[in-house]
Amino acid sequence: MKINILSLFPEMFTGPLHESIIGKAVAKQLVSFEIVNYRDYTQSRQKHVDDYPYGGGAGMLLQAQPIFSALDALVEKQKNLGRIILLDPAGKRFDQKVAQDLADESNLTFICGHYEGYDERIRTRVTDELSLGDFVLTGGELAAMTMIDATLRLIPGVLGNTASAPDDSFTTGLLEYPQYTRPAEYQGLKVPEVLLSGNHQRITEWRQKAALKRTFERRPDLLAGLDLNEQQNKWLREFSTQKD
Repeated sequence: MKINILSLFPEMFTGPLHESIIGKAVAKQLVSFEIVNYRDYTQSRQKHVDDYPYGGGAGMLLQAQPIFSALDALVEKQKNLGRIILLDPAGKRFDQKVAQDLADESNLTFICGHYEGYDERIRTRVTDELSLGDFVLTGGELAAMTMIDATLRLIPGVLGNTASAPDDSFTTGLLEYPQYTRPAEYQGLKVPEVLLSGNHQRITEWRQKAALKRTFERRPDLLAGLDLNEQQNKWLREFSTQKD
């Protein structure tokens, strides 16, 4: 995957994109990055990339020209920028399904904004507008890093264990089941006996029930859109009775 990032602060990406799992993915040539400072493309002698909004109002807006020029330069160099993603609080909420969708792409381009907002004409050059959540950050860099991390770990070969991603929270629509490691008992807290039994069928059933219970207790809103089977509905009725 080739990922382009347009940012006023390219140095913010130096560590996160070259450490840990992403750093290993770069080393294995599973992903490459091009970080572009769109201030380099402004036509302003003072290197400004923002200006006051027409009609008045608080704050400054990111101008269209530096973004357009930076994108044009990338197109000339790479031809295909893939999906061009604008990081914006008003965009579609980023979630695991969006990450899985992006992981199928070979090229992605992220535009990180700053200031009060964007000149509306910038939106004509993008394919997606995404938001990390219902809050406002000082810039799009942290949101871009988070989305890139969530997306890259779904690409085959990025994670050391290919079975890790399918069990993640939200991948199945449920939160992930509780997990334990050695020792079997610590400060009086014991690992559930079923996990020590070696009975894979019982372990699988326990994990499915535990994932459903955790979702029921912590994120019941996630259950509304799921097509649950008969056993899962039976467990839900059991959880509801216990809660009452």
